[in-house]
Amino acid sequence: MTTTSDKQTPEAEPKPDLVTVTIDGVEVSVPRSTLIIRAAEQAGIEIPRFCDHPLLDPIGACRQCLVEVATPDREGNVKPMPKPQPSCTMTVSDGMQVRSQHTSPIADKGQQGIMEMLLINHPLDCPVCDKGGECPLQNQSMSNGRPTSRFDDIKRTYPKPINISSQILLDRDRCILCTRCTRFSSQIAGDPFIEMGERGALQQVLIYEEQPFESYFSGNTVQICPVGALTGAAYRFRSRPFDLVSTPDVCEHCASGCAIRTDHRRGTVLRRMAGNDPQVNEEWNCDKGRWAFTWASLGDRLEFPMVRDEGGDLRVVSWQEALATAADGLRAAEGHGVLTGGRVSIEDAHAYATLAREVLRTENIDMRARPHSAEERDILLRHVAGTTPPTGGVTYEQLEKAGSVLLVGFEPEEESPIVFLRLRKAYRHNGLAVHAVAPMATRGLDKMGGTLVPSAPGTETEVLSALAGADAPESLARTHAALRDESAVILVGERLATVPGALTAAVRLAETTGARLAWIPRRAGERGAIDAGCLPSGDGLDATGILAAASAGSIGGLVVGGVDADDIGVPGAREALERAFVVSLEVRPSNVTEHADVVLPVAPHAERAGSFMDWEGRVRPFEVSLETNALPDHRVLHMLADEMGAFLGTRTVAEARRAIEATAAPTVSGPTTDVPSRTLPEPGAGEAVLATWRPLLDKGTMQDGEPFLAGTAKAPRAALSPLTAQALGIVEGDLVTVSADDVRITLPADIRAMVDHVVWLPTNSESCDVRSLSGHAGAIVSVTKGGAA
Repeated sequence: MTTTSDKQTPEAEPKPDLVTVTIDGVEVSVPRSTLIIRAAEQAGIEIPRFCDHPLLDPIGACRQCLVEVATPDREGNVKPMPKPQPSCTMTVSDGMQVRSQHTSPIADKGQQGIMEMLLINHPLDCPVCDKGGECPLQNQSMSNGRPTSRFDDIKRTYPKPINISSQILLDRDRCILCTRCTRFSSQIAGDPFIEMGERGALQQVLIYEEQPFESYFSGNTVQICPVGALTGAAYRFRSRPFDLVSTPDVCEHCASGCAIRTDHRRGTVLRRMAGNDPQVNEEWNCDKGRWAFTWASLGDRLEFPMVRDEGGDLRVVSWQEALATAADGLRAAEGHGVLTGGRVSIEDAHAYATLAREVLRTENIDMRARPHSAEERDILLRHVAGTTPPTGGVTYEQLEKAGSVLLVGFEPEEESPIVFLRLRKAYRHNGLAVHAVAPMATRGLDKMGGTLVPSAPGTETEVLSALAGADAPESLARTHAALRDESAVILVGERLATVPGALTAAVRLAETTGARLAWIPRRAGERGAIDAGCLPSGDGLDATGILAAASAGSIGGLVVGGVDADDIGVPGAREALERAFVVSLEVRPSNVTEHADVVLPVAPHAERAGSFMDWEGRVRPFEVSLETNALPDHRVLHMLADEMGAFLGTRTVAEARRAIEATAAPTVSGPTTDVPSRTLPEPGAGEAVLATWRPLLDKGTMQDGEPFLAGTAKAPRAALSPLTAQALGIVEGDLVTVSADDVRITLPADIRAMVDHVVWLPTNSESCDVRSLSGHAGAIVSVTKGGAA
C-alpha cells in the first residue's frame, strides 16, 4: 500500500569522505568513520574477535582483535603507537598503517596472550558442549592461540546451568565476558533483563532478581554467543553441527519475511537459526520463528486422505477415492466458496484462486481468516495489490530512514517483530519519532521512544480524520506536525479493518500529508494471497458472506485450506461448515476437519518449496528442507481439478510460478466501497470498550509442541486505567471478570496508563479466548470485580 507525494524529492546523498589506509601492505579506501576491523574485512584480511559484532555498538571487551597501528604525525612521519590496539574500537585515519597477526609478531603475541587468558578458566568440555564444532573460541584457539597450555591449576567452576528463562540456559563457567548477549538485549531488543555483574575475576552474566527474562528475541543471544555459555533448552544435547543438514529457509509465522536456516537430522528438524539478510531481518529473528516448528511433527499429523462415512466418522481411504468423493461432492453442490488461511504460499494461493474461478466458476474466495470488511477488500485491491519494491511500496530501508512513523491498529513487537526491531534501530540511531494511535502505550512503544495518541477502540477514524485536517486539535499537534515530514510513513495493521472508515481515513491522511502508507498483516501468507487473487471481486462474497450463505443453504460446497473457523469471528461458523459439503486441506486436525466431508493431508512448511511475500511486497522463496511424500496444497488442488476434468497447471512449484508471472495482480476500479454508518462505542455503568490484539506467543496451533517457548509467553492480564479500576473498586492484582453473551473471562487486573472506560485482553492466550467473547475490538463488554460465578 503506497501513496505518492507531490513534495520535492530529497537531493542525492553526498559521497562519503574516504580515507586510505594500509593493512598488511594492502591499501584500501573506506569512509572516515570506519573501524579498523571493518576496513580489514574489506581488504580480505581476517582478524580474530569475540566481542565484536557488526550490528552491536563496539565495546572492546575481549581484546582478541589486537593489531599494531602506526599513524602519520603533522609532519607526515608515520609513528607506531606504543601498544597494540583493539581494532574493533579504533577508527581509521588517512595514511594509517595497520599490521595484523599475519605480519606483526607483536600483534600475534598479544592475541596469543589474550587467548591464553580466556582459556585459563574455560572448561574443556567441547565434546558435550552444544557449540562444539561451530565455536569461534574453539576455532580461534587453534588458529591464533598457543599450541599448548601453561595452566596447571584448578579451574573456576559454577553450578550449571542457570535458567535465565524456560528457553535460555546459562553455563557461567564457559562465559568469556564478551558482553554480546547483554549488548543485544539492551541495544537491539530493548530488554535489559541480563547484565554484567560483579567485578574483576568474579564478573559474570547476571539476571535481574525482580524481573524475569521476558524477551521475544532471546534466541539471538544463543546464536551470537561466541562460546557455549548460552544454549537453548529445546536443542541442548540434541545433535552436533556436523550431523546436521542445513537448508536456507523463510519463516512462516508472520509477514516480516525473515531469512532463516533450518537444520535437520534423520528426517527431524532440530533447530532453526536466523539467516543473514541485510535488506530484511539483518541477522535477527524472533523466538517464535526460531523455535515454533514442532507443531507439524506431533502425533496427530494427518498422513492419509479421509472421507466421512454414513455413520459420521472419518475413515482413511486412498487418494483416488478421496479425490473422487471430493469432486463428486463439489459437482453436486449448488454454489461454491473457497476459504484460505495465512499459512499458504503464493503458489498455493494461486492454485486456490484458479480452482475457484476456472473450475468452480465462482468469485466467492477470501484469504482473510479473521475479522474483515468490504472496505478493507477495496483498499487492498486499490493500494496494496501489485506494490512491490523497488518500484512501489514501503520497505525496511525506508522505515529505517524515516523521520516519523505513525502506527494505527498495529503493535509491531507483537504482530511483526522484525518491523519492531527496525523501528527501534531507527529510533536509537536516527532519532525516529514513533507515534501510535492506540488505547495504551505498550512496552514495545516505550522501547521505540514512542508517543501515544490516545484512542479508544472504534474511534480511529475520527483521530485519523482530525490528523488530516488543516487545524488539528492541540492534543494532536505534535503528531500532526510529524506527519508533514518528507519521509513520514503510516503503518496500518489488519485490525483496522474492524473499524468502519478507518482504512479510508488512513489513505486520505497519506494523500493529505504526502506520507507513505503501508499495510502490515499478521500472517505470512496474506500479502502474497492478495496478488494471487484470493480476494473476492465483482459480486463475490467475502469469508463472512460465504459462511452466511453456507448457513442459509445457498452455498453448498466449500474448499477450505489452513483456516481456523474461530479466527474469522463469525457466529455460527462451525454450523455453516456442518451444513455444507466441505473439502479440507490441512496438516493437522482442526475445527474445520471436524466438520469436513473430505480431508486431504498437505505438507507442512519444512516439507514443501514455495514463496511467501512479506509486508513490503518482496517475494521470499524457500526450498524443501525435509524430503517426504507429503504434497503441497497446489499439487493437491491440481489433482482435485484433474478429477473434475480441468487442468489447473500447478503440478510443480516451477509450473505454478510461471502461471503466476503470466497473471497480473488483481485491481479494482470504479467508485469506492460505501462505508457503513456507525455509532461510536458508549459504555455504561459497569461496562467498558473491549481492546484486544494477539500477543506474539499465544495458543496458536503453530506453537504447539514447544513447552520451553510457551513458558516465555506473557501471562494474560486485563489492563484497565486507574480511573476505570477505581470506579469498579479494583486494585492491582484483583481478579477481573469480563463478560458478554454469557461468556466470561477472568484474569488478574493490570492497572496502567491508558484510555478510560476501556479494558484490554489478549485475543487468544491461555485461559483467555476473546474470540468467543465478542469477536473484535470496539465491542461493549461488562467488567466486574472478582472471579466468574
